[in-house]
Amino acid sequence: MTKLLDSVNSPQDLHSLSEEQLQRVAQEVREHIIDTVGEIGGHFGANLGTCEIAVALHSLLDSPKDKLLWDVGHQAYPHKVLTGRREQLATIRQYEGIAPFCSIFESEHDIMGAGHASTSIGYAVGIKEAMRRGDSPDGRVVAVIGDGAMTGGVAFEAIHQAGGLKTPIVVVLNDNGMSIAPNVGALSSYLNRLRLDPGLWKAREEVEEKLTRLPGAIGAAFERLGPQLKESLKALWVPGLWWEELDWAYMGVIDGHDVRAVRRALCSAFEAERPVVVHVATVKGKGFAAAEEGGLEGMELWHAAKPRSIFERRPAAAEKAKAVKPPTYTEVFGHAMVSECRRDHRVVGITAAMNTGTGLDILQKELPERYYDVGIAEQQAVLFASGLALEGAKPVVAIYSTFLQRAFDQIVHDACLQKLPIVFCMDRAGLVGDDGPTHHGVFDIPYLRSIPNITLMAPRDEAMLARMLRTALDHDAGPAAIRYPRGEGVGVPVPADPTPIAIGTGEILREGERVAVIGYGTGVQKALGAAEILAEGGMSVTVVDARFAKPLDVALLAQLAAEHELLVTIEEGALMGGFGSAVWEALSEGELVPRIMRIGLPDRFVTHGAPKLLQAEVGFTSERIAERIEAAVLDFRGTPALS
Repeated sequence: MTKLLDSVNSPQDLHSLSEEQLQRVAQEVREHIIDTVGEIGGHFGANLGTCEIAVALHSLLDSPKDKLLWDVGHQAYPHKVLTGRREQLATIRQYEGIAPFCSIFESEHDIMGAGHASTSIGYAVGIKEAMRRGDSPDGRVVAVIGDGAMTGGVAFEAIHQAGGLKTPIVVVLNDNGMSIAPNVGALSSYLNRLRLDPGLWKAREEVEEKLTRLPGAIGAAFERLGPQLKESLKALWVPGLWWEELDWAYMGVIDGHDVRAVRRALCSAFEAERPVVVHVATVKGKGFAAAEEGGLEGMELWHAAKPRSIFERRPAAAEKAKAVKPPTYTEVFGHAMVSECRRDHRVVGITAAMNTGTGLDILQKELPERYYDVGIAEQQAVLFASGLALEGAKPVVAIYSTFLQRAFDQIVHDACLQKLPIVFCMDRAGLVGDDGPTHHGVFDIPYLRSIPNITLMAPRDEAMLARMLRTALDHDAGPAAIRYPRGEGVGVPVPADPTPIAIGTGEILREGERVAVIGYGTGVQKALGAAEILAEGGMSVTVVDARFAKPLDVALLAQLAAEHELLVTIEEGALMGGFGSAVWEALSEGELVPRIMRIGLPDRFVTHGAPKLLQAEVGFTSERIAERIEAAVLDFRGTPALS
């Protein structure tokens, strides 16, 4: 049978289809995602749950005149398929392929770019208010947000503003964590129509107002009883009571896999001309048995699919024969946290809805009473940790580097200003790969280094990570932050009882002449690799692990500057204001300012793709670093480096 999807090259192609055909298109979109993402890998479960939502919305909206906003974007693959990128889906998350999330640079139908959660409603309020001001042509504005993203504080702030302004936007709350059975059927549909009918809603307001204007004691009584009566009426719709209190109309719960039901709800919402939330229930992993039938565990497992994970089934013998790989930094941190919690009853772990991603799922299973998840609310994670620290606890806040920047004010105002002993563990520091610029952890060194009272450190390997966690927990003079990369360690043994490191001390790993290469974090391995390459050509360089970006080992740096012609700093982060800048600042006030070459990431947002490809693109490889060092020495001397 010819696929209907083959004829859909833009959202407008859906407008002439019947609801039965639209339902079929939604299933074809789902099958296309399973076939494609199952082969190449990518966000999976949430996308399978939003196929009918995407089809229903685009069948009613005139995109891009009407604005459809997808929160985060890992539920927007169906949207990409329906907006002219069907054939390109096989390149998603790959180097030079389409973006893993929505991108305003990729398509006119991607109204906002997002890789961090909870922002879509705020965008929607701003866009619609600009339309009402006449700054752009009028159109309908819809934000699709997941139930997980609704835990983010900025979503609540936007809801509060929209209710106050009575901004006529529609929020589709995609809830893939609850059953739809109790909330569907004729009665639910009737209540939704009653509540959302603009005439009835306005009539209710007029009746309430006129009752309070009746003469004498009667009107006064209604005025006194009016709020109670209003609350009693709203209580009929308990799931939406909170929304109603903020002057939103609530509609739900709608079966999110029924195109007809979603379309009917959306049509009513568009007619209401007020803020409306359409609460739809979907199944994460819909149409893929391993996810759909695996309960919450299956949904979590298939949030993202690895390449060929769906179709490739290795025999058990082949699985056992696979080479043993070093543990990831995430795993090392997770196990180290369990050990530290057992060592010290004051230690607790905190995450912002990323238990598995940060490794705290290990602590959650082993010592659940020492584990806290605040939801997608990084600001609250830091505030919560601050409260714990004030009362003597030792909180460890485990948040990706790129997400911790969302809590910058709390780090400054609540943690550092008060010198609270909070440990920030930043996974995914550096170039993380396929998730792209929204997820690269490249700004934490500059944005944290500028804050007083904080200690910054980064391990060169997994053993050093365990030692640094012990160091940070033993440090009571203020907050401490540890950054470490995504992926496997270098293969060194992790100590069972790690020894702490003296704060602000570096370590010489290799003695050489003329050039001292100072690495920070993953920069150390790049420095060692470059040193090996240079040694093959006859140039012996000194290699140092700085270990700390704040405070620096100024005495060691001064010694290196006195004994070498060139200092080279290497960091996997933004150069502007980063570790190399800190070294230059520390040495620039001396009598003899050394020659310093800083190597790091460029002043631009780096695209998505495999980390090795990205590192090659920006020159963050041992080979390229060795070339730059050799060229710098040649330029400085005016003679060949080996003469």
